[in-house]
Order: sequence, then C-alpha cells, then structure tokens
Amino acid sequence: MKKGIHPENYRMVVFKDMSNGHTFITKSAAPSRENVEIDGVEYPLIKLEISSTSHPFYTGKMKLVDTAGRVDKFMNRYQKHMDNRKK
Repeated sequence: MKKGIHPENYRMVVFKDMSNGHTFITKSAAPSRENVEIDGVEYPLIKLEISSTSHPFYTGKMKLVDTAGRVDKFMNRYQKHMDNRKK
C-alpha cells in the first residue's frame, strides 16, 4: 500500500436515513458537522436521504413522491391519448 494516500480521520460514524429514521454505525472518513449519542457513546452524524432500508429496489415497495402534480398531468395527457385511440 502506498503511504500518505489514505485518510487520516477514518473513524466510527452514525448514518441516519432521514426518510424512515433508521440508523447504523460504520467506519467512514466523511466529514460531519453534527454529533449523536448512541448507547452512551458520541459519534459524528451523517444524514442520508435514502438508504437500503427505504429504497424501493431493496424494500420491494414502490413509493411515488409527487410534489408538483407531474404524475397527475401525465396521467391526464395519457388518458386523452388513449381515449382518442379508441375512437
């Protein structure tokens, strides 16, 4: 192994999935501004938007997030197209 290319701050870190609250502890060199205490030990906290506990591929559940009504607009357009094909 080459010397001087590996991170110096490799330590135990808590990753938290913000979509479902699941946390897990693993080693990482990722920077963190927040800390969290688990079982009386304080760890750096890294927040995730999605992890294997909430990703549809791993959970088998499709979760549709639509904030701008894009799905409804698509379905309306598609329905009009299908209605025109039937005539």
